[in-house]
Amino acid sequence: MKEMRRAVLSLLAVCAGTLPAAARRAGPPPGFVRLADLVSTIKEDMRYAGKENFTGRPVAGYRVPQCWLRREAAEALAAVAKEAQAQGLKLVVYDCYRPQRATRAFIAWAGDEADQAMKAAYYPQIDKNEIFAQGYIAKESMHSLGIAVDIGFLDHDFGTPFDLFDEASATDYPNISPVARKNREMLFALMIKHGFENLPQEWWHFSFMGLADVKPLDVEIG
Repeated sequence: MKEMRRAVLSLLAVCAGTLPAAARRAGPPPGFVRLADLVSTIKEDMRYAGKENFTGRPVAGYRVPQCWLRREAAEALAAVAKEAQAQGLKLVVYDCYRPQRATRAFIAWAGDEADQAMKAAYYPQIDKNEIFAQGYIAKESMHSLGIAVDIGFLDHDFGTPFDLFDEASATDYPNISPVARKNREMLFALMIKHGFENLPQEWWHFSFMGLADVKPLDVEIG
């Protein structure tokens, strides 16, 4: 009888919407998908869900390390992954949909001049207060539309690490090794072929183009 009573109470809680928030989460918003539900061959290394990023800590809005994207962008990325796999390459994504609260957290971080813990690793050549002005982080991010992805080939040299705020991260930066140049060119060609557009300051940043109904969201990932 106790088990039956608990089951009835649980059902009533669902109907009344009184379950804890974690239990009520339904995943991505309408029009979005989890990338892993669509393609299993892309590694997800979601940097802002952990400490390995320019803030040195998990970022607001990233409750779980999952890549969410607009379905159209995810389907295009699945096509990129298939073609890359045929060439012996595996994709890795570092960021996908980004809740607007994460961008607000970036703005707050940039305004805290006392916090320079990650300077040597991520912005050794510029002042922290120049990061937005130089376009390395946008106050209105394409990521919040669910159409942008930060991406590379797993275990390949691209001349700089992901999220290095430096001129060397520019897609066409000339002073990198032939191997890194080739990897950037291959990634660029694959992504452009499947409908993505590159951000010139960052070899890793691509946005899926052509969608008319996109809008920024602040839905927590989790």
